[in-house]
Amino acid sequence: MSNITVHKLDTSGHVTVRYEAELAERLPTGVRLDARWARPPLALGYVTFEPGDRFVEWFFTDRWYNIFEIHAAAGDRLKGWYCNVTRPATITDSLVSAVDLLLDLWVATSGKTHTLDEDEFAADATLDEATRAAARAGLNELKRLARERAGPFAALRD
Repeated sequence: MSNITVHKLDTSGHVTVRYEAELAERLPTGVRLDARWARPPLALGYVTFEPGDRFVEWFFTDRWYNIFEIHAAAGDRLKGWYCNVTRPATITDSLVSAVDLLLDLWVATSGKTHTLDEDEFAADATLDEATRAAARAGLNELKRLARERAGPFAALRD
């Protein structure tokens, strides 16, 4: 595997998060990466990201989202999936970057979904209607994939 840098960009195109990941697989229209949570614990109410948690990450050049499958550092227990609604990613040999459109989806291991940050998405004046429509379609596609237990969500419990 080779190292690849990931940039999360805000809606103005500025880097807000930067980290290193390992390239696990090149896909026809994306990549699958392996990364570790290297920041302090982040308690979100429905999950806590902790140092050493393993993230399996999918980025796509033709989809308006990315998907992070999160495993606990201790014991590798699946915690769930954190999905960012984004513009399609830009992927090169050494860099993956995606513009975060503020709208997110949490998918619990039970399959229950929770849409996040709808107020921030609605309030962002930089997003035009075409981008908003594509973002909503991306969110709906994520919900459908989770409901059908398709793609990265195949490990959902019944």
